[in-house]
Amino acid sequence: LPHGEVAIYTSPRRLIAIVADVAARTEALEEVFRGPAAKIAFDEAGNPTKAAIGFARGKGLDVDALERRDENGTEYVYAVRQVPSQDVAALLPEVLRGVIDGISWPKSCRWGTTTEMFSRPVRWLVALLGNTVIPVEYAGLVADRETRGHRFLAPGPHTVASADDLVSVVEGSFVVPTQEAREAVIRKGVAAIEAATGFTADLPAKTLTEVINLSESPTPMVGTFDEEFLKVPEEIIVDAMLMHQRYFPLYDADGKLTNKFIIVSNGDPAHEDTIVDGNERVVAARLYDAKFFYDEDLKLPLDAYVDRLDEVVFQEALGTMRDKTARVVKLSARITSAAGIEAAEMRDIARSAYLAKADLVTSAVIEFTSVQGIMGSYYATAAGEAPRVARAIAEHYRPRFSGDAIPTDIIGQVVALSDKIDTICGLFAVGQAPTGSSDPFALRRAALGVLAILEETGLPISLVETIDGSLIIYREAGLQFDNAEVRREIIDFFITREKVALRDAGVKADTIDAVLACGIEAAPGLWRPPAPRTRRSSTTWPPPLPARTTCVRSAWAPATRRPSSRMWKRHSPRPWPPPRATWPPLSPTSATPTPSLPWRPCARRWTSSSTPPWSWTRIRRFARTA
Repeated sequence: LPHGEVAIYTSPRRLIAIVADVAARTEALEEVFRGPAAKIAFDEAGNPTKAAIGFARGKGLDVDALERRDENGTEYVYAVRQVPSQDVAALLPEVLRGVIDGISWPKSCRWGTTTEMFSRPVRWLVALLGNTVIPVEYAGLVADRETRGHRFLAPGPHTVASADDLVSVVEGSFVVPTQEAREAVIRKGVAAIEAATGFTADLPAKTLTEVINLSESPTPMVGTFDEEFLKVPEEIIVDAMLMHQRYFPLYDADGKLTNKFIIVSNGDPAHEDTIVDGNERVVAARLYDAKFFYDEDLKLPLDAYVDRLDEVVFQEALGTMRDKTARVVKLSARITSAAGIEAAEMRDIARSAYLAKADLVTSAVIEFTSVQGIMGSYYATAAGEAPRVARAIAEHYRPRFSGDAIPTDIIGQVVALSDKIDTICGLFAVGQAPTGSSDPFALRRAALGVLAILEETGLPISLVETIDGSLIIYREAGLQFDNAEVRREIIDFFITREKVALRDAGVKADTIDAVLACGIEAAPGLWRPPAPRTRRSSTTWPPPLPARTTCVRSAWAPATRRPSSRMWKRHSPRPWPPPRATWPPLSPTSATPTPSLPWRPCARRWTSSSTPPWSWTRIRRFARTA
């Protein structure tokens, strides 16, 4: 149907579409369809074949109405159909019903005895073409010219004279019809409260969007709770207000949480005292629960909750959270050993890994799930654990999303790596790898978190060796799986995630492919040919430069040449020359040498002394600077 611009208005109780310049009648059309060749459509006697009869029937015509036309020397049959001009008002009921049916929702419901599905039960319909009512039928309703206003302030019904008047009638019944306008009203009210109190409001985007779409006439108000609740960890109070009640907390000039909060009401501002009192009683009940749970949890030290992790299933085939804790402790020990971490830090890492999941069975976390890890850090501090251990417990879930901060020190970084790699390896081993858009265990996010930690910290560990260590721990625990196949799938999974991360960072595709073609395994030493050769002595030597040697000069160094011992000792703890027995490296699960491309001395000095040149971090930096 010919029409102009479409304006959309939304509120929690209504969807409005205003379509401009709708024509009164459709345009007359001549539709032309080419069919089969004439020699196929008609036999030698000129009688129509089944091909011609079926083609004509499909276009709603008699076979006698088909036309023959020549096209590039070949004769085809054509169906020509005339579509007359029609009254748009007569077509709109069916068209609009199709539009409503075509609206899809993540979650829908049925109501009454109807079979139609929508996000909420449909209570009324308004459909107008100018001044004319379009009788659209949907879910037992027939559209008319009566709409509803604000549920409390002007419920209606309100009569709409014409389509042009609909928005003004809705606005006159105390409804702000657009999301942008409601957000502006809320922000203006919050700014006025901040100016009056001297406090600052926290408006998380997710919660703000929910509040915007929960009210048709929003009015910000200020509520208060008992200062006694401020003894409870701030995160629980904020979670109770933001996640459960959609209130916005207020902070003082020092950034400390106050006992005041902002309510966004959809009620009558004339009854503000009643509205505030009701909301204060609701939040007080939530905070009483939070304080009770917190006080009860403090009656036991944090390590007393570890054995209760047997009550929480991690994954059916992988056991409980207690089993996962044991695996994370073992894997973190492997990482600390490989990274050469000091003994004092190793003890803190082992303790953090042991306590990291203990708070999952505490009452506070069961009630307020978003504060897992954070509550564990509070309980660890109360139990007298080291500050670094408490901080690692709070941070080991990081990074929780792309761009999130990684754990601040080595303790939390190692525990986070162990936790994420254990999850990835275990779920791949039981066939729960991500498929397409389905990733119920957030393994892609976990892999990106591992890569982010390795890149930003430059930990001198091998990702492949860490994966192998995790798979060994699973095998020792009795899990049966094809080690070689699972190992390959996990490595490919990390490489794919790395490609995505580099592409998002703006690195060219050919650079990514060139650098990642070498894989992510580390060569234990620099390989050299057995005898001196020159360019002229052989047509097959030197071999083509592999992708991992993109920084090497085009001319190969003589066999007797080696890197400066000063440069080598400065940038790697490995001896020169490497022990012959260690090359080529052996596969972790067999005595078969692992295929790998050779390394050559590089004319470029490494820019960092903390990381060997073959590390995962170095590969990422090559990709970004090549």
